[in-house]
Amino acid sequence: MKVIKIDKENWAVGLEKLHASYRLFGPVKEDNFHNFKELDKGEQPDFNFSNTLLSPKSLVHPQSEVMFEYSLDEKQEDHHVMKEIARDYSPRVVIGIRPCDAKAFLLVKRNFDTHEYKDPYWIKSYEATTFVGFACNTPAGTCFCTTAGCGPFHEDGLDLLIVDVKEHFLGIIITKKGENLLAAAGWNLESDSNAASKQIERIKQEAEARITSFVSTDKLRIKTTMELYDAPFWEDVAFSCINCGTCTYLCPTCWCFDIQDEHHGCSGVRMRNWDSCMYPLFTQHGSGHNPRSKKMQRVRQRFMHKLKYYVDKYENGIQCVGCGRCIRLCPVNIDIRRVCDIMNNFGD
Repeated sequence: MKVIKIDKENWAVGLEKLHASYRLFGPVKEDNFHNFKELDKGEQPDFNFSNTLLSPKSLVHPQSEVMFEYSLDEKQEDHHVMKEIARDYSPRVVIGIRPCDAKAFLLVKRNFDTHEYKDPYWIKSYEATTFVGFACNTPAGTCFCTTAGCGPFHEDGLDLLIVDVKEHFLGIIITKKGENLLAAAGWNLESDSNAASKQIERIKQEAEARITSFVSTDKLRIKTTMELYDAPFWEDVAFSCINCGTCTYLCPTCWCFDIQDEHHGCSGVRMRNWDSCMYPLFTQHGSGHNPRSKKMQRVRQRFMHKLKYYVDKYENGIQCVGCGRCIRLCPVNIDIRRVCDIMNNFGD
């Protein structure tokens, strides 16, 4: 582990230097919540938060994204031709992302960057981004990351991890991208003493000890898919759901989108927008038939996908990083921890 020390008095100076090489994004408080936005020169990320309201997935996979534009005006030479919209894939850095949200990008990557299909928009945005994590010294009461394949000091998906030790920051260099960023910022690249690593490990253990929320996932892999699908508990789980889609929009590992044309006069654009398996129209066929016309079916799909189908397909944990957003912000208090435990222990 290579650890460097960053004096807080040099932090702002380093950020200003980074503007010469990167577009900077970080958490900023808006009204009562923190969210990620592009930082102007002189603007600093606000680290006084437990987690942002929305995950930073929109920085790579925007909520609405125009892909092509076209014209139907036959007087124009290139009418009825789809033209790709120019995008900015210049280097950028996300400063202050929580380890759970960084890990989520790796889970989502399995959908956008596969052997069979590669999404050029997502891949180019992701590869242009350097991720600077901010360790969770004080996790929220609804965080259950340690039993969801993650943790408050998790390094997967990060290039650099910043740890606040009050008097200064300690930076764990994880990748070459992280090292290049430190050089561009002019922060100290010399290795700190072994005492710094021990200090980080102590703070990490204290943070993990503060997590009192857990999920059981050990038996999900061996459960029979159709037995879980036909289980009698789904009506109870879905009873209070209002299909608002809040859980899917907040979730850092939800990736569903819809593609549609927006047309006005003789011109138009083809764009994609986030969609949600909670919405009745999500699976409606052109014929009018809807295989998930009932609320219970849609709720079941969400949890089966995250906690069973994903588990079976990738054999590498659940499609969840334990950030707790859906628990905190569900308007009818549906709790993924409870559902996960029900599924894990069903039939025992």
